[in-house]
Amino acid sequence: MTSPIEPKVFAFVFARGGSKGVPDKNIRELAGKPLIGWSITLAQGLPSIQSIWVSTDSTKIATVAKHHGANVIVRPDVLASDTASEWDAWKHAVRYLIEQEVASKEDVFLSLPATSPLRTKDDIQRALKQFSENNSDILVTGMQSNRSPYFNMLKQEKEGEFGVVLPSSAVRRQDVPVTYDMTTVCYICHFDYILNRQGVLDGKVDLLEVDHISAIDIDTEFDFKLAQLLFEEYRNHEICD
Repeated sequence: MTSPIEPKVFAFVFARGGSKGVPDKNIRELAGKPLIGWSITLAQGLPSIQSIWVSTDSTKIATVAKHHGANVIVRPDVLASDTASEWDAWKHAVRYLIEQEVASKEDVFLSLPATSPLRTKDDIQRALKQFSENNSDILVTGMQSNRSPYFNMLKQEKEGEFGVVLPSSAVRRQDVPVTYDMTTVCYICHFDYILNRQGVLDGKVDLLEVDHISAIDIDTEFDFKLAQLLFEEYRNHEICD
C-alpha cells in the first residue's frame, strides 16, 4: 500500500502597485530591504516551502520580487483596482499554479502579506504546525484586542447617542469572551478551499495568537514609522533567525 502524497506548501505575496496610504508601499525600504523582500526572505528560510510567488500588476514590484528570488504571477488590472477583492487575486494565483501543473488543489497555500515585515520565522513555523495538526479549513492570525466590544468599543445608535457594541450583563472584562484583532501575519489553507469558498472566513477558522510586534500591519505613514522603530529595537536579528 502506497503512502499518501504529502501536500506541498507554496508561499505567496500579493502586492499591487496602487497603494494610496503609503505610495509604493510594497517596495519601500525598511531597514535596507523593500517590504516584499522581507516576506520573500522569510519564506526562503522555511525548509517546508516548495516555491515562492509574488502576484502583482506592477512591473516595478515584479522586478524587485525577481531580484529577491521569487517567481512572479502577472495579475490582471481588474484584480488590482482599489475595489478589487484580494480573495479573487488568491483564486487567480492558485488557478495559475494548477493550470501550469506546478501545484494541485490538495497543496497548501501560505500568504505572507508584505505589510507585516516584523513577523518572525517562529510565527510562521508555529502557524504551519498548528494548521497541519488541527482539523480546520483555514488558519488566520490574531492578537488579543486592546478594546473589548463588551466594554469600551462604542457604536452610534442614533443621532447624538452611542452605546456599547455588544451589550452584556457582565461587570468585569474577565467575564466576557476574549476577542482578537485579525492580523496580516499569515493565512494558511489548502488550494481547494480558495477555489470553492467565498472568502477567508467562509469555513472552519482556526487562529494562531501572535504578539503585538509581529502584528504590526503597515497601512499608513504612521504605521511605517512605528515599524521602523520597532524593527530597530526588537526585530533586527529575529526576522529570519
